[in-house]
Amino acid sequence: MRKPIFTGSGVALVTPFTDDGVDFNKLEELIEFQIKEGSDSIIICGTTGEASTMPDDEHKEVIKFAVEKVNKRVPVIAGTGSNDTRHAIELSKYAEDVGADAILSVTPYYNKTTQRGLYEHFKAIAKSIKIPVILYNVPSRTNLNINPETMKALSEIENITAVKECNLSQVGDIINLCGDDFTVYSGEDANVVPLLAMGGKGVISVMANIIPRDTHDMVIKFLEGDIEGSRKIQLKTLNLIKALFIEVNPIPVKAAMNLMNMNVGKCRMPLVDMSEKNLEILKNAMKEYGLI
Repeated sequence: MRKPIFTGSGVALVTPFTDDGVDFNKLEELIEFQIKEGSDSIIICGTTGEASTMPDDEHKEVIKFAVEKVNKRVPVIAGTGSNDTRHAIELSKYAEDVGADAILSVTPYYNKTTQRGLYEHFKAIAKSIKIPVILYNVPSRTNLNINPETMKALSEIENITAVKECNLSQVGDIINLCGDDFTVYSGEDANVVPLLAMGGKGVISVMANIIPRDTHDMVIKFLEGDIEGSRKIQLKTLNLIKALFIEVNPIPVKAAMNLMNMNVGKCRMPLVDMSEKNLEILKNAMKEYGLI
């Protein structure tokens, strides 16, 4: 039986930027805040971390820095996905070499592929390393879905142990096909409790950047049998989640963190500042939640 890489809440951590590059002092602050507030894993250089705007040397430096600063207190999962299989292998090998506990590998985007191509892509990545692989299925970003039958085939590869799943409609099929030996994490903050109800083990979360304790508690309460307590937290978060995704992630969550005086800087182009109208909606949701 393969153990989950983590159960609970893994934060899809933002990357704080300055005009000159990554603000590593701020990144260390964010890591310490997340660990103190109960996050069960740190996901570095994912979508929320704007990895797609990072040159390889910077991407690698951020992964290495996170691994060193976390220092095994919680698992560090490195985003190493690419639509170029060779590139994904290179980044994944690097993450393993510097001590990442697992990688997160997104479905190929733009050039896309067939279901057989997906299988061969992820198999090649998994075979190049020994650490666990979490698949990342996010059709809204990639316009490509990992079908449940393909997920089943991939789950039979020893170190492909989990998926961050954003397509709630197929979670039941994945769990039925892959069984308890394969871990399913929610990739959607609004669907955590429904996914847990079908057998998921946690969430890789955007909202955990600003409410790490509540995100952790929502999952752990459910897994420990306090379904009502978990449900209440999920319902409480819904208006905040709507505001956090009113524009493309991570634009709103970075704005929210800056409103909370966390000073994480701006997103990199082509992402731009929030519109004034949407910023007001975000502020109101944060006031309602008690964050500002």
